Amino acid sequence: MALWCAAQNWPVHPLAPGRKTPAANCEACPLSAHPPRDCPCLADGKWCHGFHAATTEPSRLAAWWDVQPAFGVGVSCGPAGLVVLDVDAHGAAVPDRMRLLPGIAIDERVDLAGLASGFDTLALLAAFRKQPNPAEDETTLRVRTPSGGLHIWYQQEPSAFRYRSSTGSSPKVALAWQVDVRATGGYIVAPATRTQAGTYVPVGSARLPSPLPGWLAAELQRTGHVVAEKPVPPVSSAPRRSQKPDSTAAARLLDPLLAAVEGCAAVTYGASFTEKLNRAAYTAGGLVAAGHLTDARAHELLTAAADAARPHQNHRNHAVIASALSAGLSRPLHLKGRP
Repeated sequence: MALWCAAQNWPVHPLAPGRKTPAANCEACPLSAHPPRDCPCLADGKWCHGFHAATTEPSRLAAWWDVQPAFGVGVSCGPAGLVVLDVDAHGAAVPDRMRLLPGIAIDERVDLAGLASGFDTLALLAAFRKQPNPAEDETTLRVRTPSGGLHIWYQQEPSAFRYRSSTGSSPKVALAWQVDVRATGGYIVAPATRTQAGTYVPVGSARLPSPLPGWLAAELQRTGHVVAEKPVPPVSSAPRRSQKPDSTAAARLLDPLLAAVEGCAAVTYGASFTEKLNRAAYTAGGLVAAGHLTDARAHELLTAAADAARPHQNHRNHAVIASALSAGLSRPLHLKGRP
């Protein structure tokens, strides 16, 4: 399996025999504190530091598994361009409905009786976005885990933005409760790997990941999973919007958010562009839902601001706007606050 994964251009590293955790470092490595990237063991062909040692070199993989044929197989997701949804089915107390889908308010009228796992929250997210449930996506590689969970593998386009790994219980960056994301900075257990708890078994006929769906990419962007913006040429000045909302309370609320988006034009890195655009679009969605702004006008204002700041990524701008607007539409924003 290690060589098969490497043939797919997925960097591989060994897992401890019978476990889903990386094989231990060499004896000398723990005696010297150092960042994984500076570890001399990697240059010597050792497997220290887990996914940081991952490789597609067949000779090195053969040497590792010659030393220990019982190694499991881990795949480093970031270098492989993989985004894997790790759906958990652990027995745990269900949190407040406001924490089930970060950034999405679930109306009190929605009956959540029976919700108990990541399968339920992922299905809820898909239903909210009117999209197919990824857990039922027969076009992509899906792997049943020994604990009853599911790994849903997707492949990114080479030119796509990188996404960070996260856990579904994180209060900061999460896609859904009990749905972990394995991407940059993480690894995934390869199919057919055996552990003491059982074997990771492929589900259905698909044996390779399909492209990451656009709506899931938009959700990852909305929930703060983008690792970094790609570099763009410096801009001396940002073009201003040709039109602004009317001078109303709604305009006074939205204008500063649009200006913050436009202000990212002068900063190529670290401007929190996605977060600012997401905030502006979410607010605009609430204003549209409350009747203070038309949908067409909201799209016009948001697109103009986004394209002024990041003209090279129109498709991604539109995906962020569409996702955040949709989220905002579910909660009308009245000028005295949301109900």
